[in-house]
Amino acid sequence: MYLARIQIKLKESILDPQGQAVLHALHNLNHREVQDVRIGKFVELLLESRSAEDAEQQVRKYCESLLSNPVIETFEFTIGAAP
Repeated sequence: MYLARIQIKLKESILDPQGQAVLHALHNLNHREVQDVRIGKFVELLLESRSAEDAEQQVRKYCESLLSNPVIETFEFTIGAAP
């Protein structure tokens, strides 16, 4: 059993209105030291696989076909033994 931890982020060239809204809210709360906010997604998957390499291939396929939008997002992940 493996645990995949996946981070999905907007590409740098993509505007992030949710991140800008959070940045403005932080500034309104006098947290002026915050210079930028980018909002992304964090996904954990628990999956059965024969090996870590197979799990990595499966997770990459999930990310490319469902979890991320390759036009506007990037993803990275780690695979580890499930606790």
